[in-house]
Amino acid sequence: MKTKSKEQTLTTELRDTLKTIMQNEIEKLPITLEQIEPKERVNIICKLMPFVFPKLNTISATEGEPLQW
Repeated sequence: MKTKSKEQTLTTELRDTLKTIMQNEIEKLPITLEQIEPKERVNIICKLMPFVFPKLNTISATEGEPLQW
């Protein structure tokens, strides 16, 4: 039992440490983005978008549905 408890403690500490690191990086993100080339900035923003905006699914009409709403 002690080993599992110790593992849980280490996991919790690791998550807390990673959370702190991520929070610090997110706070510095606007300054970091200002310092890079526009092309690279757009590339980074595009890569981060899925974490901010939900993905949209394509909707298509099926047989028998009205074409207009």
